[in-house]
Amino acid sequence: MKLDATDLRYVTPDEFRVLTAVEMGSKNHEVVPTVLIAQISGLRNGGVNKLIGSLAKRNLVSKVQNSKYDGYRLTYGGYDYLAMRALSKRETRCTLSGTKSVSAKSLVRRQSRFVATRFNSPDIYIVADAEGSEMVLKLHRLGRISFRAIKEKRDYLGKRKSASWMYMSRLAAQKEWAFMKVLHEHGFPVPRPVDQARHCILMELIDAYPMRQIAEVPSPGKLYSTLMDLIVRFAHAGLIHGDFNEFNILIRRETGDPVVIDFPQMVSTSHENAEWYFNRDVECIRNLLPTEISI
Repeated sequence: MKLDATDLRYVTPDEFRVLTAVEMGSKNHEVVPTVLIAQISGLRNGGVNKLIGSLAKRNLVSKVQNSKYDGYRLTYGGYDYLAMRALSKRETRCTLSGTKSVSAKSLVRRQSRFVATRFNSPDIYIVADAEGSEMVLKLHRLGRISFRAIKEKRDYLGKRKSASWMYMSRLAAQKEWAFMKVLHEHGFPVPRPVDQARHCILMELIDAYPMRQIAEVPSPGKLYSTLMDLIVRFAHAGLIHGDFNEFNILIRRETGDPVVIDFPQMVSTSHENAEWYFNRDVECIRNLLPTEISI
């Protein structure tokens, strides 16, 4: 689904209280009872029913059919709105009414700047801050692949045997934010992180091309060395990217320097499969440059 922030400004404070109550109730209930929603929100039960109806019309919550009790489930649309509201209340607030989306498997140009995503990747949007500067809004929306696949590829779930898609999406965003923040602070070529809320990350918009879209570069040997040095530099810092390929590397338009993106799957060098992940990252670059970029 795509982010639709059209009605965000029209959602009332009480509606957000109810939406937040549904989110809180979701921690222990797959379907949150209406009675519990009223208790958590602190609003009268009759008023809550009206507010829930309004939220349901906007597809921010959904009523579960054939449930043993009257209850609702938070939708990704509702989760998006909660995250957008959290961002808008901070100093990093951004304008969403003119949001431009970049759908999966597409490459969209915005004023000579490129952003790319691939199938099964989070949705990417271009937004503007209070000064009109464009930024990238990345929404993690897990759920298109199985829980087992998520658990096998990403270790942030720990020993948990089950989890909601929204909870896992939030963990993915939190992990990526943490890595991006520390990497940027230590001078690694990554986008500047701006803010994070729930399953969303706000970051700078890079004036660059996705490596996957480049057929020829002026100095492929230099790029090869730079990318290999980056893999080693990550390792010296105790980290392994884990998915170091043409989809997660941008090439700056003016300088040709690489910028690394996408960090939810990043692992420590102490990880039990660290050597395998490291070797895979190395092989990705070895296999990529001779075949994908003309030398």
